[in-house]
Formats: sequence, C-alpha cells, structure tokens
Amino acid sequence: MNRKTRTQPINPAEASEQDGTEHGYDRPSKSQLKRDMLALQVLGVALIELPKDALKRMPMPEKLDDAVRAARRITDHEGKRRQLQYVGRVMRSLTDEETAALRTALDSYRGVNRAETAKLHWIERTREKLLADDAALTDFIRQHPGVDPQEGRTLIRNARKEREQAKPPRYFRELFQWIKTAAGVEDEEDESLNEAEDDGVEFPERDDDDGYKA
Repeated sequence: MNRKTRTQPINPAEASEQDGTEHGYDRPSKSQLKRDMLALQVLGVALIELPKDALKRMPMPEKLDDAVRAARRITDHEGKRRQLQYVGRVMRSLTDEETAALRTALDSYRGVNRAETAKLHWIERTREKLLADDAALTDFIRQHPGVDPQEGRTLIRNARKEREQAKPPRYFRELFQWIKTAAGVEDEEDESLNEAEDDGVEFPERDDDDGYKA
C-alpha cells in the first residue's frame, strides 16, 4: 500500500528569504530603506543650509550641486518643498562612495566651525573680563607678554567710556581685535569679527547669486 506524501505549503516570504540567502545577500528591510532615505534627506538639507564658502568645499557631483543651489534661491514655500524632494531624489542616486565623501566633508566643516566659534567666544569672554576688572588686564599681560599694555589700557578706558555714554562701539570692537591679535587667533574670514559682535555666529545673508552672501 502506497502512502501519500503530504506537501506543506510554501510561505512566499520564507522562499524569498531563502532565495536571497542562497545567492549570498540579505535584502534590506522596508524600515531600513526608509531610514536610509531619511538620512539622505537630512544630509541634503544640511548641504542647502551651509554658508556659501563652506558649500564650495563640498564634493558634490554637478547634478547635486545644481539642485542644492537652486533650492537655496527658492523662497516660495511650496516651490522650496518640491525642490527639497528633488534634492532627496538626487541624493538617492549617489554612490556609497560619493555619499561617504559628503558626510566626511560635512563633519570636517562642522568640527572646524565649532573650533572657530569657541575661539570667538573666548575672545568675547576675555573682553568682558577686561572691561569689568582692572586686575584682568594684569593677568592677560602676564599670559601674553608680547602685547602692548598701554594700548590695551587705552582701549579698555575708551570702551568703558563709550559704553557709559551709549556711543557706537568703536573701541569695543577695537578691543576685540587687540585681544585676537595678542592671543595669536586668526579668522578664516573677515565676517567672523562682525559675527562675534552680535554674541553669536550667524549664517551669511541671502543674495541673488545662489542664496547667500560670502
């Protein structure tokens, strides 16, 4: 008497998984694909928001460069939204090597930017100490023996006077420059000095070129 063999139904998902394993690869899940797409969109937005000088240093393929610069020029909300979606699509067309190069360049810029900001904030704090306490100048001269003490005293005295009289901060700015020079701190751009006067680092203003002034 012959026995009938009962055939088990094949689960399509399991069959697909087994097929992928047999061919030596694992397909990414839908959630992983979604996370990857979101990460690329975030990277695209970060490029769009970069200052003009930093954007020039990003290793972007021509198509992405054009898309990013177009997004920076658009002011209409709906038009901006559509262009951001387009930037995301262009980002997804990049190779892994191109994406990695962009991330490396962006991380490098952010690290330098944080360091420059820290320098500016140190100068600001030092200026306030010098204006608030005469003893602070003695300490500063001891730490930076190459400075001109008389010039420092004159700048501090004039900066205090113009602050009391609510005059334009001419000597206040000159004191900032004196501290910067004395400490050997150099800026990469002339804008850094102006940004520090507002107690913060700001992105450049917009213009008609590609969205920002240098």
